[in-house]
Amino acid sequence: MPGKEDIPQVKNEKQYEALRDKGYSKQKAARIANTSNLGEKGGKSKKYEEWTKKELYKKAAQVGVSGRSNMNKKELIHALRTN
Repeated sequence: MPGKEDIPQVKNEKQYEALRDKGYSKQKAARIANTSNLGEKGGKSKKYEEWTKKELYKKAAQVGVSGRSNMNKKELIHALRTN
């Protein structure tokens, strides 16, 4: 479809649009709208400060943080929270 190539495919269009209205990037809004645990409360994961640098790097790679190979642990945490 013309014009649709830059819009990520999402499972929950309503949530995606709400996130975009709040100012989230297309990629982050799509990632959140495509999670399988929609509406579930989190809190079971360790805080990023408790993760190893290797774990943070792997997570940064999964979400597509650019420049991650040159980042220290503090920078990886910041990038994950703001990406």
